[in-house]
This record gives sequence, C-alpha cells and structure tokens, in this order.
Amino acid sequence: MSSEYSSEKLYTTLLGEGTDTYEEKRSEFIGVATHIDTETDALTLIKRIKSEHYDARHNVYAYVCSSGNVQRYSDDGEPQGTAGIPVLDVIRKSGLEDVCVVVTRYFGGTLLGAGGLVRAYTAAAKMAIDKAGIVTYENFSEFRMELSYSDYQKILAKLPNFNAKIDNTDFGETVTLDVALRSANEEKFLSFVKELFYDKIQPIFLGKRFDKE
Repeated sequence: MSSEYSSEKLYTTLLGEGTDTYEEKRSEFIGVATHIDTETDALTLIKRIKSEHYDARHNVYAYVCSSGNVQRYSDDGEPQGTAGIPVLDVIRKSGLEDVCVVVTRYFGGTLLGAGGLVRAYTAAAKMAIDKAGIVTYENFSEFRMELSYSDYQKILAKLPNFNAKIDNTDFGETVTLDVALRSANEEKFLSFVKELFYDKIQPIFLGKRFDKE
C-alpha cells in the first residue's frame, strides 16, 4: 500500500474488487471499484473493463493514487461534468486513497439529462465501492529484538497488552523476534521493554507500515 506516513495518519482504501449494477430508465450502469498500488494498476483496470465491455457506449472512470498525488477522471463521451467528476467525488467523499472506479453504461434508449446522469454514475460508483469493502489501516512501527530464550518467554506473555503483531521469530542460539505495533503505542512499548530488561535490550527500529489491528 502506498501512502505517506505520519504518527496519526489513517489510511482508508478498498479491501478488494467490487462490482454492482444500477439501472435508470433501462440504461444499465455497471460499476467496478478496486484498490490500486500504482497508476499503472488503474490503467490496467480501465483497459480490462473497456475490453470486457467493448460494445458499451461509455466506460467512465476516476482514480486517485497516493504515489505522485494523482487524481484523474474521464467522461468518455458523456456531457462534461456528468460522469467522471461525480465518480471522482464519490471516491473523495469516502475518504479513500489508492482507488480506481470504472462505470460502464449501456444506453437504454431514453435520455437521462445532466441530473439523471450525475445521479446514476454516483449511485453506481457508491454501490461498487460498498461491494469492494472499505477498510482503514493504522500506522504501525516495526521492531526487532535479540533475546535469550528466557527473555523471549517474558516478553511473549506481555505482547498482547500492546496488541503487538509477531511478524517473524527466528530460533537460534538466541531468539530474533520481529514485532509490529500501533505507532501511537511506540513510546509506551519502548519504555516497558527498558524497564522489563533493565535497559539491557534495545529494540531495533525497522520501519513503518499501514496495517489493521
């Protein structure tokens, strides 16, 4: 997942890909929404949907990508401002990052007017996003500790108090333990380790990532 880190920042995106259909006066609007890591991912999705629905009158899209702070949209032949921007607004108002939405329209024979198009594209985008599932990740800090086997048992029993995740454990002459915990708990955790081991063990900071509790 790509985004900028800060100690309090949350990262909200989609769990996966979702598809749903909205109908208005026999026009069919098929929305597809998915998480993306790069702009290339967005372009790949758009190309795929256009290929799958080559016979559709319009394949409208919008996407936001944290990498490069990119936001793009296309009305794909619909009247200006009635399609791409409404889809982009749905993404923005949902607080989502790194997301692409494509809405395919099959014309039903009745003109919907500007207001009708905005409502239809908005509805299809929202439905697809709901099907994909919204998830919010928190900022986690990663640490490594070199421990004796007895010290490993001591801290293992305390990790649940910090909702810490064990990323990796390597058992050799000593135990190498990699853990991750919410960055908001970082200072409390380091202080606890210092007291528990009388300042003899110094957790090594490995980096940050976004993750779920």
